[in-house]
Amino acid sequence: MSNIPFDPSKFTAPKAKPLPVILLLDVSGSMSGEKIRNLNDAVRDMLNTFSDTENSETEIHVAIITFGAQVKLHQPLASASAIQWQELSASGSTPLGTALEMAKAMIEDKEVVPSRAYRPTVVLVSDGQPDSGWEKPLNKFISDGRSGKCDRIAMAIGADADEKVLGKFFEGTTHPLLYAENAKQLRDCFKYITMSVTIRTKSQTPNNVPEASAIDIQPTTIEARQDKSKTVTQNSSAADGGYW
Repeated sequence: MSNIPFDPSKFTAPKAKPLPVILLLDVSGSMSGEKIRNLNDAVRDMLNTFSDTENSETEIHVAIITFGAQVKLHQPLASASAIQWQELSASGSTPLGTALEMAKAMIEDKEVVPSRAYRPTVVLVSDGQPDSGWEKPLNKFISDGRSGKCDRIAMAIGADADEKVLGKFFEGTTHPLLYAENAKQLRDCFKYITMSVTIRTKSQTPNNVPEASAIDIQPTTIEARQDKSKTVTQNSSAADGGYW
């Protein structure tokens, strides 16, 4: 009988797989005031929920890319529970194309998003028209390489958001185009995104994205733009926190 020496390093627990969530957030000048304050609150709530949801098998990692006066990696990809939230501020224009190029470079880099990671969710939030030069980076993002396999969710904030651009971004997914016209709707949209991710952490098949109908909260969608009377009612309600 061979005498094999005891090596405790061989008995390490399996490491949780990362489920990356990448937020592309418009922080241009038009987002200043109540919009950016409520966006800060919504992202902070999302991070807290993600942190509470982590388990031994799946760990939600979050990265935040902001685009306004500059395109900035506001938060490098890290476990939600390890993130020390830094408030967003708004200024400048809307350089979406460069933000998409940064996000794509991050996703394609296997040192940042390892092969063992689950399918990333990428969320685009904007309230306006992007600067010129967004078409080619957007087409490459949704059709080429690893970024083309990501789940994609788009959110329009306010009536000036470019429906064409956001609609192109989430093309081919099961999600609706989310739409927020006041603080309550913004919170509901982020709750929908949060649940879409957390459901996956509890699933036997975390790479599969849940159908929109399987998510308990049903946020406002872009179709609300067509219902002018409903919009007027919501904007006049103090409880909804209408402000744009």
